[in-house]
Amino acid sequence: MATGVEALDAIVLAAGAGKRFGGGKLTSVWGDGLLLDAALAAAFASPARTVSVVWGADGRVLEAASRYASRTGQAPRLRMIHAREHEEGMAASLRAGVEGLPRDCAGAFIFLGDMPKVPHGLPAKLAQALAAGAWAAAPVHGERRGHPVLFGSKLFAVLKTQTGDRGASKLLDALGEDLALVPVDDPGVLFDVDERVG
Repeated sequence: MATGVEALDAIVLAAGAGKRFGGGKLTSVWGDGLLLDAALAAAFASPARTVSVVWGADGRVLEAASRYASRTGQAPRLRMIHAREHEEGMAASLRAGVEGLPRDCAGAFIFLGDMPKVPHGLPAKLAQALAAGAWAAAPVHGERRGHPVLFGSKLFAVLKTQTGDRGASKLLDALGEDLALVPVDDPGVLFDVDERVG
């Protein structure tokens, strides 16, 4: 599907310790593979040139991501970024990912490593919204905003200043009409293994 925006890249946030899960969440078994595999599948299915996996607390994420990319023929698109300040929370991983984007990146998809049911056709629709003039685009199911989110390059400088463990949710709240909300029927945009497993 043509998106109208060519220089897009993806970031998979995978630096958390998964303490509520008991540790090792992203490298735990999910379906026929690992939880991280499912998130990577969605990211590689997106119209992104590169997929950067931001890791931090669990070094096994490095091996898992590399193994998945090699097995699926996506190794040339994979990049690994270490979030040195990952203990701060999600914003530290987001900052590291954005700082590592190619200079000519026009927009970045932000995927969460623990959300394995993102519909693979969604990112192209988000890209179309960005091409139509939105500063950012996010899916909405029912009345809840979900993931992944696509940020245009106009917001990269602001993303690099985010702090805490809520990522960029406050920034999205403040965008108003500059945020395109893309309605989706698939609840996978909300599904997080912290809410339920299986």
